[in-house]
Order: sequence, then structure tokens, then C-alpha cells
Amino acid sequence: MPQNITRKIIAAHLVSGEMTPGGEIGLRIDQTLTQDATGTMAYLQFEAIGIDRVATELSVSYVDHNTLQMGFRNPDDHQYLRTVAARYGIIYSPPGTGICHQLHLENFARPGRTLVGSDSHTPTAGGIGSLAMGAGGLSVALAMAGQPYFLPMPKVVRVWLDGALTGWATAKDVILHLLGLLTVKGGVGKVMEYAGPGVATLSVPERAVITNMGAELGATTSIFPADAVTKDFLARMGRPGDFTELVADAGADYDDEVTIDLSALVPLAAAPHMPDRMTTIKALDGMKVNQAAIGSCTNSSYADLKTVALMLRGRRVHPETDLLVSPGSKQVLSMLASEGLLAHILESGARLLECTCGPCIGMGGSPTSGGVSARTFNRNFEGRSGTQDAKVYLVSPQTAAMAALNGAFTDPATWGQAPARVELPETVPSIRHHFIFPCADGSSVDIVRGPNIKALERFSAMPGVVSAAVALKVGDDITTDHILPAGAQITALRSNIPAISEFVFSRVDQDFVPRIKELGQGVILAGENYGQGSSREHAALGPRHLGVKAVIAKSLARIHRANLVNFGILPLLLVDKADYDRIDQGARLAIPAADIRPGEPVAVAVEGGKPVMVTNDLTRKELDIILSGGLLNTVKR
Repeated sequence: MPQNITRKIIAAHLVSGEMTPGGEIGLRIDQTLTQDATGTMAYLQFEAIGIDRVATELSVSYVDHNTLQMGFRNPDDHQYLRTVAARYGIIYSPPGTGICHQLHLENFARPGRTLVGSDSHTPTAGGIGSLAMGAGGLSVALAMAGQPYFLPMPKVVRVWLDGALTGWATAKDVILHLLGLLTVKGGVGKVMEYAGPGVATLSVPERAVITNMGAELGATTSIFPADAVTKDFLARMGRPGDFTELVADAGADYDDEVTIDLSALVPLAAAPHMPDRMTTIKALDGMKVNQAAIGSCTNSSYADLKTVALMLRGRRVHPETDLLVSPGSKQVLSMLASEGLLAHILESGARLLECTCGPCIGMGGSPTSGGVSARTFNRNFEGRSGTQDAKVYLVSPQTAAMAALNGAFTDPATWGQAPARVELPETVPSIRHHFIFPCADGSSVDIVRGPNIKALERFSAMPGVVSAAVALKVGDDITTDHILPAGAQITALRSNIPAISEFVFSRVDQDFVPRIKELGQGVILAGENYGQGSSREHAALGPRHLGVKAVIAKSLARIHRANLVNFGILPLLLVDKADYDRIDQGARLAIPAADIRPGEPVAVAVEGGKPVMVTNDLTRKELDIILSGGLLNTVKR
């Protein structure tokens, strides 16, 4: 029977379940990656599992988020990550080497491999033909221990690409266009698989831009074929032996299809404060831009930054606009330097930042109060930039460069001739010597733990009846940035759950933490798509530490739902979404946890009102995990 790419990889890695959309499957995982904001907790969890060596084909620990090293906390985390990697057989990427997704694409991602990473933009590797998925740190720790990765079997959507990009349109505009069509909920439970004649016109870095931001659709992952373009990319990167052709069979079935005419696309922007708020750059003509930022795991490749450097050559950034440039890796940086392109960037007045995530997660580079920032990043959630009232627009590198030069968004019709397409050199300089590869036997390595690294908390089992008040009521599209913000101050506490929990919902309701502490335990009531955004499991761990027992929502984002399960929080769904309006913050509820059955409705008592019916999409195994107090309890048992 003809198969699409997604089903081919899943079939080759299936260890449990059946490939029926919605049913639970378990996959053998070939590769894992972590980054330092999530990695410390993931490796503490891996240690708690108690095996002597990672069981994957390849696992990499990248340091790319907390690189400011303000005070001892971040350096101590990095020291822990380096020694844990040496002890358990993990490759370590030191601070400044680059951003995990750019580095993995350049050095380790392979067609046909399964990859889970403790970062929601792990699907970047889908640009090279990997089935790459973001997950919580505990799920990644279990994958490193040789356990299957469990998820609902996704539907597969064929995204058919016709034509070729023209003028100033870029790969960024492809995914922005798709987000405008489908919204941030449009990919939930789906894999976006790209096909059609337009695929051959896109380079691997361009494909990776699209798969990277597929995370904003809520998709399980996104994937491109591994074809002649992929083969050429791997050869130029010095990895010809890593290529395996992987294409869909003729006549393969798909669950749905979307068609995009690449030749019809124009420069686009995602307006504040959501990646699906699509508008054209032409429509923004005349809007003053206070800051432009080019980089992040989405748009920091050699091709992106060489294009920008050539646009800046001999020109000056507008005096009232700041321009920040973050190369994605030392490989990109060294190539720009060797070709004299850094001089164009620096002479233009731009600021060159370290090869890290940086401003994307509010780690420096924040905009002015109320300022407009044109960013090549993947998320523009309110406050994520570090400035609560900033207005962040997501754009392509070319658009950001023009905004920096003009001091404003301008009609692309006035930009003149679009830059020529940038190709990789025939031979790309390797930076593999910057990685620290583990020795064959790490049993004698001492793992170093700083004072900020706290032991894992042991959570108690779920009571038969959860009697608790609604500690917080929130609306639609609450992101993990709303639940537990990023930024230098908070991200430094990722290895200290009691300390970081003090910031839970701090940008939504500053009284939440003292309120739930006074209550002792509580329930969160939410609208649609609760928990969208990053894979940070701290957005479940922090609330669990504070006593959150359940989340009742209209709908839940995939990764956050999995993290709630992992840490023993009940994810419940309103049977009648109109009941959301009947429950107020502070209402006391009684949830009969012991009576819950997979997929079946149950009545939740509301003090002084009519009961509310809730249901769930849990498997029996997931429900048992929650009732036991979380996945680590289950694994240990």
C-alpha cells in the first residue's frame, strides 16, 4: 500500500499501538536534544530513572538559552550539564557554539530518523526529512533511557507547493501565509507534510524555516522529503554518508490537503500578539519601527545573514532604529567573517550578538516601552520580548533589514530589485571540534551540582475526590509564556522549582501565587488552546508544586497536555463549552477523580450551582499516571 513520508517513518519505528489517527502509538527514538533552559531538569529526571548510559543512537545537550551567565546560577547549570553529558554518553555543545536547532540541522539531523527534543521548535529538523517532535523534558529523559515516546497517531496533511517564490517573498512568508490560513490551532493532532513541484525550489535552510514555525500551528511536526536538494546540502556540510532518500510513494493517502502557490506570495508579517495575525507589509506602510532583530532558530542561517549583509553593504541603519543580528551558529559566523560580510553588518551600525537564542526569549535585546519591533523570530506573544507593552511583528530577514534601513515598514514595491538567491559554498567549514564528545566509559566522571540545583520533588497520588477552588480563570490562547515567563531573571531558576514557581502567572495575575498558597490547592479554568507555545515543562511543574490539581479547559495544546499528565495534573475538557461562562474564579469544585474513565464524561459539582460535565481524551495508561502522582512515580513503581 503506498505510504506518505510520515507513515513510512512511523511504521519503521512503531513499537506499540496501531497507526489509526487519534490512537496512542509508541515510537522508538533515534536521537534526542535538550537545551539548557529545559535540559537541567531533563537530566535530573534521567538520573532519577537510574540507568547507566543513554540508549539512543545520539543525544546532544545544547547550551543556547541561558548564556548571559549573570551570577552563579547559569554557569552552575552549564557545569552540571557538561559533567552529566560526560557521565552518561551525551554530546555537549558549550555556550556560544550556536542555537540547538540550527546546530542540529548542520551537524546531526538525518533523513528518516526520529528525534524528540525538550524544545517546541525541534521540528526544524523536518527540513532535512527527520520526524522531529518537541516534548517535555521528562518525555525526553525517558527516550534517552530507551523507552518509547508515546503520542496520539497524527493525521497527515499534504501541503502542496506550486510554483516558486518571486520578488521579495521568502520561506518565512510561506509559513506566515499558512498560519494565516489555518491559525495557531490548525495543526493540532496533525503532521504537515510538504509536497509538490515547489518543494524542489526550496533549499534545506528554507525548508527548515517552514518546519520550525510549524510549531506555531500546534502541529505534531512538519516534514519535507529527503531528495536531491537534501543530498546536496548534506554533501556541502561534509556529511554525504548521512543521506537517505525519503519521498512519498505515488498515490499515497493523506487526511487533508492545503495548496499554496509560492509565486503568489508577498512579504507578510504576523501582527501582535499571535503568530497567526497575518497582514501584508504593504498594509503596514509608514509604521515607525523602533527595533529590528534578525536571527533565532528560525532565520539565522548562512543564507539568511549573507542576504542581510549584502543588503546592508554601504548603507546605514536608520538613526532612530536599533538593529540586532544573532548568527545561528559559529559555523555561520565563521563563514560570514571569512567572506568579509561581517564588516557590512558592523559598518551599517547593527549590533552583533552571540550565537544564541537571545532576544527571542527576552534574554536581552528588549524593545523600548511601547516600541515596534520587527523580528525574524517565531513567536510574538505579549511580553515575551521582555517589554510587556512592546508590539512585535514577525517578518522575514529581508523585511527586517529594510525596516532597519528605513526606520519604518515600507511598501515592498519601493524596495527595488530583490537580492539574488544565496547558495552554500561547495565546502562548508566544520565546527564539530567545538562539541565535546563523551568517552566510551563515563562511570568515573563526577557530576557537579551547584547550590541552585534542587532535588526533584516527589508528588503524592491523586485523591479520590479533588475539592478545590478555581484559583484562576483565563481566556483563550494562554501560552506557556503566560503561565511561566522566560527572560533572564526567571530562566536562571529552571533547576530550582520552588524558586521559579514564585513567578507562575506573574504576568497574568500577580496575586495568583499568594492566593493558591492560601488555598493550599486549586484548579485552573481556561478557554481554547490552553498551554500553546514552548515545550517548557516548568509550566506544568510550577503549578503542580503550588498545588494545582486539575486544568479544566475548552481545549488544550498537545505538548502542554502531555506535560500535565507527566506531572499528575488532570487535563479535563468541558463537554459544553458554554459552561465556561457559568463558573467564576473562586468557585469551589468537587472533581470525582476516582470515577474518571478514559474518554467518558463525569459530573463536577459546583458549590451553589448546577454540576458541570467534563470529559477527557486520556488513555488508561495516562489516567493511571495521573492518579499515581506523575510519570516518575509510575516509572519507579
